[in-house]
Amino acid sequence: MKQPNEMNTVSQILEKLRQKGLDNEFKMTDHGKMKGQGDNHIYKPEDLTIIKTYRFEGITDPGDESVIYILEDKEGNIGYIMDAYGMYSDQNGTGFDDFLKKIPTADRDMQELFES
Repeated sequence: MKQPNEMNTVSQILEKLRQKGLDNEFKMTDHGKMKGQGDNHIYKPEDLTIIKTYRFEGITDPGDESVIYILEDKEGNIGYIMDAYGMYSDQNGTGFDDFLKKIPTADRDMQELFES
């Protein structure tokens, strides 16, 4: 059963993160390093924690299948990684999958982040 405040689209999640000032996107560089948006800091997997994962599955098009990982760094800064599944991944060839597998997870209730 859908909750009244449940978000079920990528754009809803990204907009809520933006509204809360948590829209720092982490990306892999061409050299297999993880960086924050507008940040010169290079992150190691142990510097980050995946605190929530949102998966979206396309009804008719596999290209619509994506995932958003909400991350927190050791200083308490929150951001996200957005990616597609499988061959549609934007991160192919950068060591992204290996890096991601090394990030510890702590699935937290994100209600406190997304409450108005």
